[in-house]
Amino acid sequence: MDEQAVLICMQIITNTGSAKSSYIEAIQKAKAGDFEGAEQKIQEGDEFYHEAHEVHTTLIQQEASGKKTEFSLILMHAEDQMAGTEMARVMATELIELYQKK
Repeated sequence: MDEQAVLICMQIITNTGSAKSSYIEAIQKAKAGDFEGAEQKIQEGDEFYHEAHEVHTTLIQQEASGKKTEFSLILMHAEDQMAGTEMARVMATELIELYQKK
């Protein structure tokens, strides 16, 4: 895997990690009754995830234009982190909704 591809993967991993942290913080804020703060954290997480998605799209576009992306453990980890972050957002929004109903 070339250096640019590794950098792209690291950007995905970093942004999805930040997004996941924001989603967890959103749950904690909702648990404490701070629903406005929870919403802000969801939005913050969405911004980080959007950045990861944009970088991920770069990899897809490169491959679509004929530049094959070499399979590697770091790429697999980046893909896994994206999927896990998507699920973290779903769970965060569901838990926040439940806390609001209390």
